[in-house]
Amino acid sequence: MTDSLDATFSALADPTRRAIVGGAGQGEATVLELAEPFTMSLPAVSKHLKVLERAGLIARGRDAQRSPAALRPGPLKEVRRIRGAATANTGRRASIAWMAISRR
Repeated sequence: MTDSLDATFSALADPTRRAIVGGAGQGEATVLELAEPFTMSLPAVSKHLKVLERAGLIARGRDAQRSPAALRPGPLKEVRRIRGAATANTGRRASIAWMAISRR
């Protein structure tokens, strides 16, 4: 699980890839459709898609002449689960710290 989580965070560290994930989250889209908002070449967008695909964040299919990409929510659910656990722990630590300060 750690390796896949590392791959997810590594892929999402790039703002372009985060934007692509947002676009793919709107539904299945072609490379051309995903590249539309960016001022980069299609090969550059394809490289970003390959990183996202290796991290398991998107799935790419083959449909005759198209290669549609679609969001795979599994890795993002894991990030959300870990973030929720971290937030809960932070909240508990803050409560404990507040109680210690209040007792002084």
